[in-house]
Amino acid sequence: MNKKTNAQTIVSSIKNESTLALCGFTLMGACETFLKELEESFLKKGYPNNLTVIHAAGHSDRKNGIERLAYKGLVSKIIGSHWGLAPKWGELINNNEVEAHCLPQGQLTHLFRAMAGGKPGNFSKVGIGTFVDPRIEGGRINEKAKQNDSYVDLISIQGEEYLFYKEVPIDLCVIRGTTADEFGNVTMEEEALKLEALSIAQATKRYGGKVIIQVKNYVKRGTLSSKDVVIPGIYVDDILLAEDPLQDHRQTACSHYNPVFSGWLKEPLEEIDALPLDIRKIIGRRAVKELFPGAIVNLGTGIPGDTVGPVSEEEGILGDINLTVESGAIGGQPLGGTDFGITRNAEAIIEHPYQFDYYTGRGVDITYMGTAEVDFQGNANVSKFGSKTVGCGGFIDITQNARKVVFCSTFTAGGCEVVIKDKKIKIAREGKFRKFKELIGQITFSGEFSKNKNQEVLYITERAVFQLTQDGLMLIEIAPGVDINRDILAQMDFEPIISSELKEMDSEIFSEDKMAFREQFFESGFNQKLLLLN
Repeated sequence: MNKKTNAQTIVSSIKNESTLALCGFTLMGACETFLKELEESFLKKGYPNNLTVIHAAGHSDRKNGIERLAYKGLVSKIIGSHWGLAPKWGELINNNEVEAHCLPQGQLTHLFRAMAGGKPGNFSKVGIGTFVDPRIEGGRINEKAKQNDSYVDLISIQGEEYLFYKEVPIDLCVIRGTTADEFGNVTMEEEALKLEALSIAQATKRYGGKVIIQVKNYVKRGTLSSKDVVIPGIYVDDILLAEDPLQDHRQTACSHYNPVFSGWLKEPLEEIDALPLDIRKIIGRRAVKELFPGAIVNLGTGIPGDTVGPVSEEEGILGDINLTVESGAIGGQPLGGTDFGITRNAEAIIEHPYQFDYYTGRGVDITYMGTAEVDFQGNANVSKFGSKTVGCGGFIDITQNARKVVFCSTFTAGGCEVVIKDKKIKIAREGKFRKFKELIGQITFSGEFSKNKNQEVLYITERAVFQLTQDGLMLIEIAPGVDINRDILAQMDFEPIISSELKEMDSEIFSEDKMAFREQFFESGFNQKLLLLN
């Protein structure tokens, strides 16, 4: 059986209004040979059209990946988790030119696996109390989606509330590997991540759909090691050879191929330069003080990803914690930007859905996340800013199940400037936009859900630290040098609870020298771990 084909044949066989499943994480897993041909066919011939596209993670680098499908009429409905690196999709969504449903990234990976097993969907507590909850928005993030049914129902199991994520029958999936033999057995030796490719292939076959694999290499049947095969040939209908592997089958956005990213080699890691003492480092330093030896940590993008690792390295404790990335990478040194999702010198790279099993099973001790807006009840918004929707990614899955959540953010946004001198901080220019608001644009983190789980939650800024309590947001620390009325309370839409034990943030956080945190890290670590477990 000859399964080898070309992009033109595949695209010409796609029927209008089909449901297409894609598998990627930024550009990891992107099948550019296929995506380019689909884009060109629509622009020149007008078909296929009115497709439904479903994908779990953000799948673009601002110009490639699913950005190639961002045309009105090519796709009529998109179901995904994040479009922060897909600006054209953001415009289509905001202009109501596509029906858009945003669901948590982990739940989408688990939905693929549930569909593969013949189930009508997947149930979980993830999303309760957030914009995904059908009592709020049901994951329908624009007016066009709100005119139609949600993909999420509220159900009860043994007297407890769950969300039920409903099946999305798949007509066609296009996924990626490195090498395929003549029968379609596929290995992933040069891929940076395994992702949810196997689950998508199985789910597609469950609905009688076609599975297409894009690869770099094509070999004789029987020459691949059976234990290296990730996608068995019995699942595969067509094999597509990348026409220009250097461009159409990049390992990552920054690399055609680096054996370090796929786990074949370990390289000496460059010594991380100490960060300059600025507003972001102050936040990172205070955040690092929540760490303890052996902590299993998840880092979000932005201030957490940019500061927690470097500050931990500077303080000599980076080797004593365990960093993980939602994509499936465990250990090593995580990358950021358009290569977020991979690490240098990973200790393990597991499949995307299984990493989320661990996360939703409360495997993470501490997650550090950014936030754009916070209200008195502790609700946080990271998914929608005014008319701009970026989506939640894995934020909801992770924050609702980590033992401790630490939000890292500047106190205000839009040009906030500070002066750090003599271990004190002075607000030189206030930001234009408040972050602590009476009403937030969208609930991506539910304070009520968190309080019901007795979860420990902190909100760390350069001038104040808040803690979520049963009664609302409590101010527990202020930075040396700030005025509580002028610099904190007057810059909030609401008045927080003020702790009777309000204290100053440690002055060493604002010093040019190291904090000398290592000794304290080991002394207090055991007690912190016990508190989280209890």
